[in-house]
Amino acid sequence: MTDALKRLSDEGVAIWLDDLSRKRITSGNLAELIDQQHVVGVTTNPTIFQKAISSGDGYEQQLADLAARKVTVEEAVRMITTADVRDAADILRPVFDATGGKDGRVSIEVDPRLAHNTRATVAEARQLAWLVDRPNTLIKIPATKAGLPAITETIGNGISVNVTLIFSLERYREVMDAYLSGLEKAKAKGLDLSLIHSVASFFVSRVDTEIDQRIDALGTDEAKALRGKAAVANARLAYQAYEEVFGSDRWSALDKAGANKQRPLWASTGVKDKAYKDTMYVDDLVAPNTVNTMPEATLLATEDHGRITGNTVAGTYEQARADLDAVEQLGIKYDDVVQLLEDEGVEKFEASWNDLLASTEAELKRLAPAEG
Repeated sequence: MTDALKRLSDEGVAIWLDDLSRKRITSGNLAELIDQQHVVGVTTNPTIFQKAISSGDGYEQQLADLAARKVTVEEAVRMITTADVRDAADILRPVFDATGGKDGRVSIEVDPRLAHNTRATVAEARQLAWLVDRPNTLIKIPATKAGLPAITETIGNGISVNVTLIFSLERYREVMDAYLSGLEKAKAKGLDLSLIHSVASFFVSRVDTEIDQRIDALGTDEAKALRGKAAVANARLAYQAYEEVFGSDRWSALDKAGANKQRPLWASTGVKDKAYKDTMYVDDLVAPNTVNTMPEATLLATEDHGRITGNTVAGTYEQARADLDAVEQLGIKYDDVVQLLEDEGVEKFEASWNDLLASTEAELKRLAPAEG
């Protein structure tokens, strides 16, 4: 078998797994993926935890203990999720040490119900960093309008951040600006910038899902020719923006102070449309100093038949811009699409979080000891 995952790593793409569960930790599966599939990081989100915990696998004893202590459901969920993140961080610690803190990271998200509350998001980020208490944690903050100042404040406090739910190029530039502002705050406080890391999670497949749906509604041959082109074009233009910002004089001053670049992370890279190759969002987004966080199915598909042929982003910006302009000319408004996707992204994570609270509450009630 050709080692496509190794080739991907050699091109400067960090492979992170977009999944976590207690079973994956205790069975040795996560350690195996690190050892054999070149996985160097893990991302979680409310939907991932909702699926893991509602499966019940491996959580019974902790849930019984929490029920005996009569903790609130919110506290129970945080104790369970932070325990998983802490254990995964310990498994990834050798990678973290070997890469000088760049990889070996595990991400955990602030409560999605706080997505539009700056102050509460900052407080939650600080609390999560304290609770997990591992240097290789990234706190996930959504790139909403209220999230931007929270990113600056959190980075300014010396806490490493994974900025999530980025869909638009304009918002991505605002995210990079928030990161640089946070580093400038941290520098003014005398913090060691070399210890602060960040990734910016730019979502991919959902852009095609939404735009393709609108293309199909138009039904013309001209429209159909643009199916499956918008998401990759959008991500490639994001990388162009990254190169501009991290080639600027503003960045140069922080670079001299020991700061780390905020890497673009390709998120939502599982292909939703069966008409497309299942490794499309890996093969077509190979560029240095990026992260691709993959669901396990995409990871294994890439290992099996991914076509890693070197950098597939360099030299594509003109075509990428032409593809997005062509979509706009069909009457499909880019700004409407990306705003809808951001709003839906927050709503979906909030719904998953509420489902997680409900299923955990039911388990706590079931396991509660009889009074007396």
